[in-house]
Amino acid sequence: MKKQQLRIALFTGLYSPFLTGVSVAVHQRVRWLLQQGHEVLLVHPEINNKYPKKVSDRPMPGLDELKSFPTFSSYKFPTEPLIFYKSLPQPLNYRHWSDNKLLKQFQPDIIVVEEAAQMRGVYSAFLQGYGRPVGVGYAKKTHTPIVSVFHTDIVAYIKYYLGDTFFNFLRPIIPLIVKQFSESYDLNLFSSKEQLVKYQNLQCKRSEYLPYQGINCEKFHPQNIIHNPIPNDHRPTLLFVGRVTAEKNVPQLIDAFPIIAAKVPDVHLVIVGSGPLDAEIRRRAAKFGSGITIWGESHGTELLGWFARADIFVNPSVTENFCTTTNEALASGTPVVAVTAPSTSEQVFPGQNGFLAEPNNPRDFAQKVIAILENPELKAAMSEQARPSILQYDWSACMEKFEARLYEVVETSQPRKPTVVG
Repeated sequence: MKKQQLRIALFTGLYSPFLTGVSVAVHQRVRWLLQQGHEVLLVHPEINNKYPKKVSDRPMPGLDELKSFPTFSSYKFPTEPLIFYKSLPQPLNYRHWSDNKLLKQFQPDIIVVEEAAQMRGVYSAFLQGYGRPVGVGYAKKTHTPIVSVFHTDIVAYIKYYLGDTFFNFLRPIIPLIVKQFSESYDLNLFSSKEQLVKYQNLQCKRSEYLPYQGINCEKFHPQNIIHNPIPNDHRPTLLFVGRVTAEKNVPQLIDAFPIIAAKVPDVHLVIVGSGPLDAEIRRRAAKFGSGITIWGESHGTELLGWFARADIFVNPSVTENFCTTTNEALASGTPVVAVTAPSTSEQVFPGQNGFLAEPNNPRDFAQKVIAILENPELKAAMSEQARPSILQYDWSACMEKFEARLYEVVETSQPRKPTVVG
């Protein structure tokens, strides 16, 4: 018995060439669904001349890779830069483009909205965005099931972008916003159990855990050491990969560095990525000379080489929702030091594949790094256990669970879809 292939309309607020974990995950998800024979309409943000040139020039997999599939179609909705971060897009208001029109033409079996809150305008405190829940009007009118996929800790992001004062003003109404938003969708999926609990405590409804967020464990592998970007540099290397933004807590790596260097004098911190804090990080790093390298963005085999080359992957962010780069480091055989935050205890097992440090405590973070670098036997054991600890989140295994859940949602909605014998 072979199930009928689905017509899936997938909306996303982030996609190539906007460099985020969501962009990468969405591309992989769409490609996998197409490989299974599903028909996918990808509704994604446009890139225009309002963004820095380096954004459009990124060598990221994107539409060109998907257009070879006959069951693929796409629509780029008009955007403007996020007022708090000019390199990320926000959809223009629904008066400028119509989700209903797109969905009426495509007539999907199911609608998936990735980062629905971001598309709605939550990241800009509703100053930008689509202006209403994406896809919901058509879904309700036609009784088409609609699923929201949570990638990031939206509440934590709002706090970082808007600051403590404005956030404290919003805090009393946040549960109301979360409740109303989540009730718009038939199902809200979280890839982290702890993140799910956090949002359920904030009155998130119709929500459940699903390990949909995988990585390609064949691609990220210790053997990528053959792509070592610094083959003649044998210093113990700490690696951060991600956007250089406030919510990623990158400045705390600079705070922790001198504490680490006092114990491990030849330690080398490499920061791979870009973002609005570039200038601040480069200025602060300059006083440490060659001890800190601000590499900028990295792609392709070079990035794979960084993950395999690093001695420790460091992640000080408290806003991650089952962080992709943490998993990529582990799959590459690299131990991780991260802060205790929603989802990190599901990825990092202290003493086995890394350590968890107290959030916003550079000294504790530094001590965890030192404990690994000063103990070669511990480091070797952690490196050996890193990859096995993450293999259950291989991309195909996670996507099979995601696909199965989509079928369940469709089959329990009205009208039921027939099956095809084959």
